[in-house]
Amino acid sequence: MATKIFIIEDEPSIIKLVQHNLEKEGFIVSSSLNGNEGLKELKKFQPHLLLLDWMLPDLSGIDICKSIRRESNLKNLPIIMLTAKGESEDKIKGLNSGADDYITKPFSFNEVLARINALLRRSEPNTVADNLEYEDLKLDRIEKRVYRGEKHIDLGPTEFRLLEFFLVNPKRVYTRDQILENVWPNNINVESRTIDVHIRRLRQAINIGGKKELIRTVRSSGYSLI
Repeated sequence: MATKIFIIEDEPSIIKLVQHNLEKEGFIVSSSLNGNEGLKELKKFQPHLLLLDWMLPDLSGIDICKSIRRESNLKNLPIIMLTAKGESEDKIKGLNSGADDYITKPFSFNEVLARINALLRRSEPNTVADNLEYEDLKLDRIEKRVYRGEKHIDLGPTEFRLLEFFLVNPKRVYTRDQILENVWPNNINVESRTIDVHIRRLRQAINIGGKKELIRTVRSSGYSLI
């Protein structure tokens, strides 16, 4: 499952630079140029982390932080604030408003990436872990290998992404639309039956030797990893 990052920043050049490089690193990225629209899009996008500019043309980053922390389903969202304000009192104000980290402009992309990964390791460890495990199922993100017990399982690239997606949040039921958005993020032409075909292939691959069924179909809802 690719990690999703949302950017609220009013400088298009910064968005272009950061978004391009994050996508090269495998993240799914969306963005907005202003605060009000950004808050609306943020709620739809449901990112794992927010990069937030302090000085925006409408709402300030401080106001956005406070608003997010009041939302029950967003209050734990990791937030990194991007700003030209570098004084210590400004940093304290940003952190006290709800930001988790603070990067002063101008910055290098490598610093942004390092801060993102460090924050995700603390808040969303499964999104950056090298290995994902559930019961006797193990997925190695570095070597791109999957094991059921000691048995190596050959998976196609789509089935590998599907399994990775389920392993990040086992027991959570995902709709077909949620699976489509996260496993096929750039392919708007994928149909529901295509998702079902790949789920069936994944099931057949991991249910070797009569082992316990691990992928559950939830009628009228979707699928989950038991």
